[in-house]
Amino acid sequence: MAKIKKRLGELLVDSGVITDEVLEKALKMQKELGKKLGEVLVSEGFTTNDLIVDAVKSQLGIQSINLSTLNIRPEIIDTIPEIIARKYEVLPVDIVNGQLLVVMADPLNYYAIEEIKMSSGYVVKTAIALRDTMLSNIEKYYGQSKAREAAEDYGRVYGFKEKNVEQVEEDENTAPVIKFLNTIIENAILNGASDIHIEPDEQDMRVRFRIDGVLREMMRVNIGMLDPVISRIKIMANLNIAEKRVPQDGRISFRAKEKNIDLRISTAPTMWGEKIVMRLLDKSNFSLNLGTLGLDNSDLSKINRITSKPFGIILVCGPTGSGKTTSLYSILNVLNEESKNIITIEDPVEYNFKGINQMQVNSKIGFDFANGLRSILRQDPDIIMVGEIRDGETAEISVRSALTGHLVLSTIHTNNAAGTITRMQDMGIEPFLISSTVTGIMAQRLVRKICPNCGEEHLSDERETRLLGLDYPITLKKGKGCSLCNNSGYKGRIGIYEIMEISPEIRNLIDKKAPESEIEAIATKQGMVILRQACISKVKQGLTTVDEMMRVTYGF
Repeated sequence: MAKIKKRLGELLVDSGVITDEVLEKALKMQKELGKKLGEVLVSEGFTTNDLIVDAVKSQLGIQSINLSTLNIRPEIIDTIPEIIARKYEVLPVDIVNGQLLVVMADPLNYYAIEEIKMSSGYVVKTAIALRDTMLSNIEKYYGQSKAREAAEDYGRVYGFKEKNVEQVEEDENTAPVIKFLNTIIENAILNGASDIHIEPDEQDMRVRFRIDGVLREMMRVNIGMLDPVISRIKIMANLNIAEKRVPQDGRISFRAKEKNIDLRISTAPTMWGEKIVMRLLDKSNFSLNLGTLGLDNSDLSKINRITSKPFGIILVCGPTGSGKTTSLYSILNVLNEESKNIITIEDPVEYNFKGINQMQVNSKIGFDFANGLRSILRQDPDIIMVGEIRDGETAEISVRSALTGHLVLSTIHTNNAAGTITRMQDMGIEPFLISSTVTGIMAQRLVRKICPNCGEEHLSDERETRLLGLDYPITLKKGKGCSLCNNSGYKGRIGIYEIMEISPEIRNLIDKKAPESEIEAIATKQGMVILRQACISKVKQGLTTVDEMMRVTYGF
């Protein structure tokens, strides 16, 4: 091994990437640290991964491969066992003319090449890629294989057959089930999923991830895995494993890849068995900066005006998963000052704020939003955040709180800003109370962003030009699909916003019980940008596509 590593060092010296002195120093450090030479050279700042790749490619005459542009087939991945792929940092990408094309972080490791030949049975052709990209893709592609292997191991050892509760409880402690579930969660984290769906049908258990707001099927395994997997999840979440007839909710703290992930668990009985949805809350990626959420300067100015008022109600509306809570947290982050007593009542508490008093709803003991809000009012608050206004009682207490000099922030499930007024009236709140307390309403959605790796410019076609309300074609962007975005053409999401400031004219319309369309027309005349127009702006900026605009804002 030392000889091989020295060859890499000599190659880098010959290419002028490092000097003999640097090589000597790096080889000593390599022995002390037990790392690979390339790792030492990069971590100590002697060179970069890019320069190493360029030097090896040039000296050996091999190709470099950008793994983010590939979508490798499962049968290709199966040609090399995971243990070899991880040991030698290698990934099979294709079979060309009977030869197995493999990408390696170190294509000079001839021992690795020989082992791959013996393991796969193929003649091996090598290519090189950046080491960091190699590692992330190994995690990505072998994650699913690892889960499938765990399911197969369980079937071989324990068999796929109907079990009673006691057997299921015993089986949940078996290694294959733990390995399967841990791998699924880790793979979801790696793919940036917000939710994991584990659901049964007649023959299979299907696993789907919600990535950038869209569900994608990741795998199907034998239906016999369902009971032990659900049992394992229930035990982790302190739920009743014997109860399958009614929905249950719980929570799991999970640590993976040096990250602490909170999982919100929801079970529901279906025709073929229980379905589980696990929502992933990655606190390390939680943004509390309004400027990173997709708000433009005009939107930020409106929010600053609305939040500068010492009392009133600020409402954020939209469907589930539209980023309402993130927006509320970001606003709270701006308002958080030592001189203010800020108290929240949430279900669940998704992010722990320093300097803010946060309360968790507990429906099992009757501590709901309404009861929590009543107790908050006895705590001398300046600012109150209610996780969600779900009923007339919570809405009424929120209104009364605003009338007595508190600033109240909350979310509500409505489609647009003007529709929030109608929704509050439906909850039994008198129009004059709404007009005198509500100071601003922000409707929002999340749209998928074009993948930065595979996004390409094109001239808008007739349909796109018409939907954008233009008379002539313009240059737009669209992702063609790559492995970085799972061939979807999209990577990540950004918010679009419709912010309605409650002006004197709008207050008069609310008092008169004016229809939603009339309120929206006046708000638009006064500068409110509706969701469709906000999304059109993002399309023109090259951030998203017309297809995504139609998916998210259809009907607006």
